[in-house]
Amino acid sequence: MEKFRYGDHKNQYGIVYLPDADKFPVVVYLHGGGLVDGVPEHEFIDALVRKGVAVVSGQYRMYPDAKYPEFIEDGASVVAWAKENMQKYGTVTDLFVVGTSAGAYISMMLCFDKKYLGEHGITNADISGYLHNASQPTTHFNVLDERGIDSRRAIIDEAAPLYHVCEKEYPPMEIVVADNDMPCRYEQTKLLMATLKDFGHDMSKIGFVLMENYKHCEYKNIQDENGNYIFADMIYDFITRS
Repeated sequence: MEKFRYGDHKNQYGIVYLPDADKFPVVVYLHGGGLVDGVPEHEFIDALVRKGVAVVSGQYRMYPDAKYPEFIEDGASVVAWAKENMQKYGTVTDLFVVGTSAGAYISMMLCFDKKYLGEHGITNADISGYLHNASQPTTHFNVLDERGIDSRRAIIDEAAPLYHVCEKEYPPMEIVVADNDMPCRYEQTKLLMATLKDFGHDMSKIGFVLMENYKHCEYKNIQDENGNYIFADMIYDFITRS
């Protein structure tokens, strides 16, 4: 485990977790917490590393220190750091981006709005796949709160991943939501899936996973009856298929 910094703010840092291997895929992980809290350390990461995956878990600026779109810009900086630096630890076979909740809002914005990664000279052609876990495809509720708008509203503008969905090609994606997720999260996720289909994207490359009998992100650090971390297995299965 090794810590790195990509900026001067206290939250502009990340942690590298390395497998016992000279050759590995890299997962950039962006945590949840409503854009107001959360840390890059998670139980499931060690399970993923034991499977031979390197993880770059990124921290980013959050409210009240940050304002839109600084947390998205920071997410892009973490991806850029991984692309530029992980080869010094071994041979990188693939680069994936995984986000949970607020982190998945960021990963969706990186996926669908090309300007953020583009500022670092990165395109979706450089990304092997995205796993968006429990994201908000409309404008994030705390971005609405920053604007003084009722956070329950479903708004699709330039701060919404849905706003940027278009006919361009995307890498493989896994889109995950719980059946007992936050209010309207399931319905908004299904709208995203329908929008991608309407634009003619190959839906065989865009998976949808419904976590039945779970609340929002409840499964992230839960182990199954065999002691395996559900979310780590989900990520590993996705990157091995992509």
